[in-house]
Amino acid sequence: MDALSPIVDTLRSVVDTSKPSLALCLAAIAFNPTAWNIIAQNVPQQDHHAPLWREREGGLLLPRLMIFSFGVLRDTLYERALADQPRVPMLPEPFDVIVPAALGAIGQTFVVTSTWALGITGTFLGDYFGILMDHRVEGFPFNVLRDPMYVGSTMCFAAGALWYERPAGLLITAYVYIVYIIALRFEGPFTDMIYSQRAKKST
Repeated sequence: MDALSPIVDTLRSVVDTSKPSLALCLAAIAFNPTAWNIIAQNVPQQDHHAPLWREREGGLLLPRLMIFSFGVLRDTLYERALADQPRVPMLPEPFDVIVPAALGAIGQTFVVTSTWALGITGTFLGDYFGILMDHRVEGFPFNVLRDPMYVGSTMCFAAGALWYERPAGLLITAYVYIVYIIALRFEGPFTDMIYSQRAKKST
């Protein structure tokens, strides 16, 4: 235990666990991918074309609004959590500006181009509710990364931590990455199953 004391003391100096904003931020980060996976994967097949989800009747309007709103809330809570944490310079000048700016720019590029390539329906889980794309997207950024939206989002979290000089933000970023990895263990196979079923029906 004595060997771990310096590490524990260092963590305590850069992470203030007494702040409610930190717990709220962590809860919001875990909630989004977990909730969408639970809801989408438990919608019975016969309900995939119920009026709530139909494209021609404003399909996916409710889940789109929910996903977008909770995403904004998560980002807001992250900024609040960073503001409540100790500030500690982590990079020397001018890298304290260059590195987070580059990370943020690249991360946003992955997120925006993923959304553009997938479209609104593909981005907001349309295939989970029976509104399938004609084919898998294979162009940029999906020809560079398998999950560019999650990677880009993680990079943006790291950029925020470095920009505001909050070491706690880097720990939150690691937490984000772990949450996304767990979510992908469920999303990937489920999406593959959906398109595999369609392929079988079309043959």
